[in-house]
Amino acid sequence: MWYWLFKYVLLGPILNLAGRPRVEGVENLPENGPAILASNHLAVVDSFYLPMASPRRIYFLAKSEYFTGTGLKGRFQRWFFTAVGQIPIDRSGADAAENALISARRKLEAGELMGMYPEGTRSPDGRLFKGKTGLARIAMETGVPVIPVAMINTDKLNPPGTTFPRPTRITVRIGKPLDFSRYEGMNGNRFIERAVTDEIMYELMRLSGQKYVDLYAASLKKAAEGTAEPVVEPGSPRAEPAA
Repeated sequence: MWYWLFKYVLLGPILNLAGRPRVEGVENLPENGPAILASNHLAVVDSFYLPMASPRRIYFLAKSEYFTGTGLKGRFQRWFFTAVGQIPIDRSGADAAENALISARRKLEAGELMGMYPEGTRSPDGRLFKGKTGLARIAMETGVPVIPVAMINTDKLNPPGTTFPRPTRITVRIGKPLDFSRYEGMNGNRFIERAVTDEIMYELMRLSGQKYVDLYAASLKKAAEGTAEPVVEPGSPRAEPAA
C-alpha cells in the first residue's frame, strides 16, 4: 500500500514537477514475469524515478546504512525504505552481501521486477564505472532477462550531497532486454560473469552516453578519501567510451 501511495500521492507529484521525466522504451518492460532492471546510478533519486517509469512494482537492493540509523531520523528512514520495497545489502564484502542476493533471487523466483545498480554505488563524477559481477551471477542462476536502463540528468536534479532537488528535465531510457541463456550451465565461471557484466555495461554506456571508466566507483571514492589507491583492472566493454 505504501509503495503505491508514495508513487501516486505523496512523492510522485512532487518528483514529476521537479524532474518532468521523459520515459523512452517503456514497451521494453515485460507486462508480467521476472526481470532484472540494470541501471546506471547517478543520484539517490534514481530509485524513485525508475519506479515512476514502470507500471509494475520494482524492488531494489539498497545499502544497509539506510536501515541502521539511530534516533527518530534513523527509525523513519528504516521504515520508509522498507515500506517502498528496498532490500538492505551489506557492501563490506562478498560474503556479507550474499543474504541480500538470496533475497533478490527470491523476488525474481516470485515473478517480480528487481532493480539493481551494477556499479554498486553512485557515480562520484557522472561517468560510468566498472560493473560488479553480482548482477550477472543472479541473471545466470535464474535465467531471467536483464533490461538496461539509463538514468539521464538525475545528478543535475539531485547532485551528490544535496537534499532538495534542483528542477531539471530528466530522461529514463529503457533498452531492449538482454538474453544470456547462451551461458546456461556456466554459473560460477568468473570469466563468463565478467563477460556478461561488461555486455550490460556496454549497453548502459550506449544508452546513457556516459564516458566509461575501467575502474570501480567505490575504489575511486576510497582513493579520494585517502583510504586506498585506485587500481585500473584489465577488461572493459566492447567499445570505446562515449564522448
